[in-house]
Amino acid sequence: MVSDRGSPADNIPDLYERHARIWDESRGRTLFERAWMDRFMALVPPGGAILDIGCGSGEPLARHLIASGYALIGVDSSPTLIGMCRARFPDHDWLVADMRGLSLGRRFAGLLAWDSFFHLTPEDQRGMFELFANHAAEGAALMFTSGPAHGEAIGTFAGEPLYHGSLAPEEYRRLLGRHGFEIVAHVAEDASCGGHTIWLARHG
Repeated sequence: MVSDRGSPADNIPDLYERHARIWDESRGRTLFERAWMDRFMALVPPGGAILDIGCGSGEPLARHLIASGYALIGVDSSPTLIGMCRARFPDHDWLVADMRGLSLGRRFAGLLAWDSFFHLTPEDQRGMFELFANHAAEGAALMFTSGPAHGEAIGTFAGEPLYHGSLAPEEYRRLLGRHGFEIVAHVAEDASCGGHTIWLARHG
């Protein structure tokens, strides 16, 4: 069933909710992101609190962070995916929420938005950097994935349109700097990480 609620960007929460179990099964458990996760964790104090923005079902990224001793708060717009996280990792906190409206009233040692932030429109992405800064403790690590250049692209998931948006690298650099983040590493279309474009930064 194809949703008719709006544009492909507007339909992202509904799409993931309706196909949550398919996504969980198709994601697999191979941690091809391990090298980048290790770089991220190297910037987060042992046992520190990490905010996982767009955590999905918690597999395999949240599981890896939890196994490494970090305290997780995961946020996702899909109640079904958050339900999976709560069942799998009941000792951590999982919230159903739209990332664009997050206001948790606390700061974290690490912020992760892996394969989630890039489902927002370019305009919504611009607004996220203030939110990142408002939830970042001094020295906090921030890691997110984006597209390699400004634009919008439509893929497919479960036979339906799957929206991706991106700003230009120069604009990401400006936004990070404006909100107090220093870039630690950036690789566009990293062949060693499934072609992901990755940003790793530190606050303060």
